[in-house]
Amino acid sequence: MSCSKIMLIRHAERPSADKSIRGVTPEGVKNKEELTVRGWQRAGALVRFFAPRDNRFVHSALARPDILFACKAGPAAPSLRPQHSLLPLASLLEAELNCDYYEGQEKELVQDVIAAQGTVLIAWKHNNMQVIANAILGNKTSAPQYWPLDRFDLVWVFDRRDGTWTFTQVPQLLLAGDRPEVID
Repeated sequence: MSCSKIMLIRHAERPSADKSIRGVTPEGVKNKEELTVRGWQRAGALVRFFAPRDNRFVHSALARPDILFACKAGPAAPSLRPQHSLLPLASLLEAELNCDYYEGQEKELVQDVIAAQGTVLIAWKHNNMQVIANAILGNKTSAPQYWPLDRFDLVWVFDRRDGTWTFTQVPQLLLAGDRPEVID
């Protein structure tokens, strides 16, 4: 049996373009490829969002992930944000964080994800979220074709039923300022 649920999130908060909000390593050292303090807060909050103690999820479309994927950092795109957004969750679940795919390898990622056993959670970069969605759904009409630059607070959920994928958006509502509306 292959994967029947895929959850896709954008990595947590990034540094601002004007450098007024900086990225920091887990040790607090300034690093432009890292999450901001708010991003680290979101990464921590995602732990109980995806792995609640009582197994009561805030939305029925959510599930505890069995397998974690994140965009691989490389010379052309060195951001550690996708990986570090899932780092605390991977630690709690004692799960391996699969970082085998670079930005631009979304179709290969989806092939691997769909073949996986269990529920999958992916953290990726906003530019190619729709490429992942389109590869899962097999069309460009069921999911939004962009991910707004200012949104870090949504989950795109794909469920396979009778061989067909469905699409749902779930607002995280984890931190002050998170918005309840979904992407059109």
